[in-house]
Amino acid sequence: MSDNTKSGKKKVVVFDYGFGNVRSAERALAHVGADVEITRDYDAAMNADGLLVPGVGAFSACMEGLRRARGEWVIGRRLAGGRPVMGICVGMQVLFERGIEHGVEAEGLDEWPGTVGPLKAPVVPHMGWNTVRAPEDSQLFAGLDPDARFYFVHSYAVHEWTLEVTNPKIRAPRVTWATHGKPFVAAVENGALWATQFHPEKSGDAGAQLLTNWIETL
Repeated sequence: MSDNTKSGKKKVVVFDYGFGNVRSAERALAHVGADVEITRDYDAAMNADGLLVPGVGAFSACMEGLRRARGEWVIGRRLAGGRPVMGICVGMQVLFERGIEHGVEAEGLDEWPGTVGPLKAPVVPHMGWNTVRAPEDSQLFAGLDPDARFYFVHSYAVHEWTLEVTNPKIRAPRVTWATHGKPFVAAVENGALWATQFHPEKSGDAGAQLLTNWIETL
């Protein structure tokens, strides 16, 4: 029996592929009671209760980093087995079909249809605190006040959600929105795959509650 099983802590791997605030994520997860490891080791990433994929920088660079670290395969294999994965910031963006930055298009992981493009706002980047509009049945935002504020730092986003679920036996994705100029996707809960455009690890008590909500599902 592993030490984290004995202690009741959930094991979370922060995937270290060179493009993310891994130390901030590690501290935030440990603060809410997770047993955290920063690594790109395949076995550790596959066997953890949860895999967190951070991301900062350009969409195409993050995708190149993920591919070099076999992250594309790890994420796909975990999701195929119903194993929880959470993306943060560009770690959320790469889950979509494609990204367009400075007129250059790059392929994403294509877990969700949609294109990451420039924010449609008079002031870019979107940097600072903002509220979100979460579905009433959201698990990710459970226990949080509707006026809770989260910390965003980004110049690109997804402005349209096009995935449709027609099978009544399958729970439709829960999509949370925020507005900076035009509305954009701020978070998604889709089976084992959850993600946020904002940084929960930099969002104080609200971010800590959100990470706790995720850990409690592992």
